[in-house]
Amino acid sequence: MADFIERFAPLARDYDLLLCDVWGVVHNGLAAFPAACEALMRFRAGGGTAILITNAPRAGEAVARILDRMKISRGVYDAITSSGDVTRGIVKARLRESVFHLGPQRDLSIFAGLDVRFAPPESADYVVCSGLFDDTVETPDSYRDLLAALSARSLCMVCANPDIVVERGDALVYCAGALADAYAARGGEVLYCGKPHAPIYDLALATAAALRDGKAVSRQRVLAIGDSIRTDLKGAAALGFDCMFITSGIHAEEYGSREAPDLAALNAMFVAAGVRPRGVMRELIW
Repeated sequence: MADFIERFAPLARDYDLLLCDVWGVVHNGLAAFPAACEALMRFRAGGGTAILITNAPRAGEAVARILDRMKISRGVYDAITSSGDVTRGIVKARLRESVFHLGPQRDLSIFAGLDVRFAPPESADYVVCSGLFDDTVETPDSYRDLLAALSARSLCMVCANPDIVVERGDALVYCAGALADAYAARGGEVLYCGKPHAPIYDLALATAAALRDGKAVSRQRVLAIGDSIRTDLKGAAALGFDCMFITSGIHAEEYGSREAPDLAALNAMFVAAGVRPRGVMRELIW
């Protein structure tokens, strides 16, 4: 059974590498969490490597610029590995094919600098889904007809963000994962680029090794930190990493409240998901 931990410092010595989720742990989409930023900086000051690992459907440098605007110092992390980075790798390998981009204009950084041929759904060779066109008003049901049309053509969908929902301030908005799951339920082929799937972790580990003069980090010395059971915890478990769960994120209302989460309810969720975090924190605090 997982227990609440008040501070991260006592655990820090057990790890050389943190794979830390961003949205829900470091910020809420609108404002940074200062205590979490301080904890990551202190871990790095002690010799550890902190990589932000995010299902953001844009390149890691684009994510860094967003963090800059939130006044999150680049001293908080050593590198960023994003689902968008993995997606870019797939797109680069398919430049001879045309792509239909299903998602908002703000995610076009995925394709920046690549000689991509865009096409409508009626003629594209495959789909890159980075989200809903307008996640402020649309839901996955808004895409029923489009997904049916894509499925009829047997197009492969590259999902640039496997998250189903994410917090934006106090609201939850749908992400690309919700559309990808609906497409898969229709029998469509989906390639998921982010957590909990292996490609994003493989890229993060390779990045960490490069930062550590080519020395790979033992998986027993890696801790994943996140607020999603479906992505952060299950991904860590599948790859053989320890994990720590932050309760103030997207699941908060499912086990009481952000202020007073119910540990029994949390552990029931962990058991149902087949995961066992090293610890549970309301927020990341050193």
